[in-house]
Amino acid sequence: MLERIICLLVGYAFGHIQTAVMYGKLKGIDIRKVGSGNAGTTNTLRVMGAKAGLIVLLGDMLKCMAAILITYFLFGRSNPNLQILYMTYTAAGAVLGHDFPLHLKFKGGKGIACTAGYTIHLGIVFHWSFILMGVIAFFLPLNICHIVSVCSLCYYTCLLIMVIVCGQNGIFLDKFGAVPQGALIEVYIILALLTALAYYQHRGNIKKLLAGNERKTYIFKKNKID
Repeated sequence: MLERIICLLVGYAFGHIQTAVMYGKLKGIDIRKVGSGNAGTTNTLRVMGAKAGLIVLLGDMLKCMAAILITYFLFGRSNPNLQILYMTYTAAGAVLGHDFPLHLKFKGGKGIACTAGYTIHLGIVFHWSFILMGVIAFFLPLNICHIVSVCSLCYYTCLLIMVIVCGQNGIFLDKFGAVPQGALIEVYIILALLTALAYYQHRGNIKKLLAGNERKTYIFKKNKID
């Protein structure tokens, strides 16, 4: 239990590295006071352009990956069959720190880029298909509808399904030996809660989708304010 708490705390601490806020300040912009007010990749892209959006995306992914790397050296290396569990707790902490940072009065982003960092780690450590899934689940609908909230929720839902399917089919077992079924269930529960959180964080977007007035976002085109 102590290892789980430490993983959460390490992830939560790294989640406080608010890339969008930091980059915005360098450019003289408070990202929380422009556009949608969200301290994340999409709002940065809309307000400051593709380069800024890419920098924020990479920063938010890397902070989650750095946290996972630290907890790997703390716990995962000596308990390789529980690595998936420690990774997931750490990623959950990073998402919570990103979404609800103490120093920003709990007003952060929505945690999608942080979760992408977790997905990349899954692809590196366990199977490359996790990365392929993430790319397809996000960018295919983006190319079709250009609505980031739809892409984000599609990606999160696919990640949850894929982790459960892979877990039940031995992907995590084959790599490092037997993972206790209880640990796998913990992973599934955590990801289900993170998916529910992602939907909650996008509740305003969902209302706009149902009303038919959700904004479209283009990576390399100027994004007009609705």
